[in-house]
Amino acid sequence: MISQVDSTSLRRLGRYVPVNTVHYLLPSILIAVVLGVVFLLRHQRPLQRVLRISGHVAPVVVPRLLAATTFLAGSMLLFSGATPAAADRLGWLLQFLPLPIIEVSHFFGSLAGAGLLILARGLWRRLDAAYHLTVALLGAGILFCLLKELDIEEAILLSAMLVALLASRRFFYRKASLLEERFTPAWIAAILLVVLGSIVLGIISYGAPGISAGTFWHFSPGAEASRFLRATTGVVTLLVIVAGMRLIRPARARPVLPSMAQLDSVSDIVAAYPDASAHLVYLGDKALLFNEAQTGFVMYGVARQSWIALGDPVGPPEAVPDLAMRFIRACDRHGVWPVFYKVGPAQLHHYLDLGFSVAKLGEEARVSLADFSLEGAERRNLRRVWRKAEQDGCTFELLPVERVPEAMAEMREVSDRWRAAKKAREKRFSLGFFDEGYMRRFPTGVVRRGGRVIAFANVWPSGCHEELEVDLMRFSPEAPPGIMRYVLTEMMLWGNARGYRWFNLGMAPLSGLHASTIAPIWHRLGTAVFGHGERFYNFQGVREFKEWFHPVWAARYLVTPGVALRPVILANIASLVAGGLEGVVRR
Repeated sequence: MISQVDSTSLRRLGRYVPVNTVHYLLPSILIAVVLGVVFLLRHQRPLQRVLRISGHVAPVVVPRLLAATTFLAGSMLLFSGATPAAADRLGWLLQFLPLPIIEVSHFFGSLAGAGLLILARGLWRRLDAAYHLTVALLGAGILFCLLKELDIEEAILLSAMLVALLASRRFFYRKASLLEERFTPAWIAAILLVVLGSIVLGIISYGAPGISAGTFWHFSPGAEASRFLRATTGVVTLLVIVAGMRLIRPARARPVLPSMAQLDSVSDIVAAYPDASAHLVYLGDKALLFNEAQTGFVMYGVARQSWIALGDPVGPPEAVPDLAMRFIRACDRHGVWPVFYKVGPAQLHHYLDLGFSVAKLGEEARVSLADFSLEGAERRNLRRVWRKAEQDGCTFELLPVERVPEAMAEMREVSDRWRAAKKAREKRFSLGFFDEGYMRRFPTGVVRRGGRVIAFANVWPSGCHEELEVDLMRFSPEAPPGIMRYVLTEMMLWGNARGYRWFNLGMAPLSGLHASTIAPIWHRLGTAVFGHGERFYNFQGVREFKEWFHPVWAARYLVTPGVALRPVILANIASLVAGGLEGVVRR
């Protein structure tokens, strides 16, 4: 069969590498392995210390190194398929293998290279499926290197990469779908650059005249240009198929929202929790993650690449670290960013211990109810507003839960008219919205004038009589000025009479940030927005409104995996609260 080979053209297509290289190369490899084993046995303790030190770094570094080497392996297979084979090696192979096996190996070797380029992104993200497919393609690539041109050097390099990958199995545990894995512009550019580079390399190697439609179906031992043309066509087709599958892929799977029965089951946990905002769980728009003892939970929403926990985990203080860690591990398994939004200072050290980045979002206003009254000089403005509302014929009543349904129709009318006047959409996630099932769960303060409801506000009572927090506050256009101050004053008097310690007025965003020359850029940017962003949100007005009640201000924080991700995460939170990207740009 070797006589059928055009040895002159084969030598012109490739470089000369003696077949006897194999006899020298294999003993060298064996000696290197023996020396390596001896070195490991004699230096066990230093190596163990290095392994202990690198134990925390390896889960981050190793997957990225293996992703880079996998990308290089794919590039190597593509470039190998675009260059001529060594003439004597190909001639030697043809003595033992039929031509179709060499043709098939060359074609699928290039496809394996393109597949490794694609899978490198999955390894970077530590995906389980990417790991198994990469192991299979590296094994196939080794076989194809040997069958297409007896390229022992490439096979050895791929074997080393395969061994490193097999030894790192524990780092690839995420169960996310490969089809849902998004490619950044940098990854897309890198893949396209390698593929285009292999095409240019093939054109340079074989010349433009040798690459034409007429040579596509030419099969012979010396027709390497035809092999390159067929392999390139297969690679481009594979990339087009992958791109098409990504375009029609299903949406990213979202965590399951709780049922009504599950919401009812958390009532004991919420009732015992001192933070009244835990009642936001009853909106039903957030997924729940429980601990093993079912004594606490994390409520979170999903926005693109962010899983955003609302506040600290809800439960006993001793359960908070475990719940936070469970949430972080769940995010890690799915390859998303864990975020904690509007957390308090009490548990902040747990997030700092885990290496998270913390930024101040603003300050929350809480009014002490133990000494609250309308007496004294500092309350004279509240006293004036309260008296004016009484003179205008307004009466306040705080309806218990069982009486809320009787005023539901009137409250809905007030809510609809308020939204129409404000041209506002219903917010979500961290803010309540008008839903009859949700409204029936809480006491609600209503203001009537002439027997008709003109304003209302529902209130969350926390466990242990720690605090009350107002939720929805809405009023009709004909309500007198200052009606909400009147409602809040009445609620505070009601809470004082029933032994509650605090009344929570909610957060003033970006309040309390400092903009000195040594302050972080986040503080300086936040201060600038607080002072000059009134066109988009009434930052200063919110703070001034709450100051009427002389509250105590407490900081609230955003906890993120890193500073660089913060702008993207804030955009994701904004879309979550606004009910979508449209709500971010429209009220």
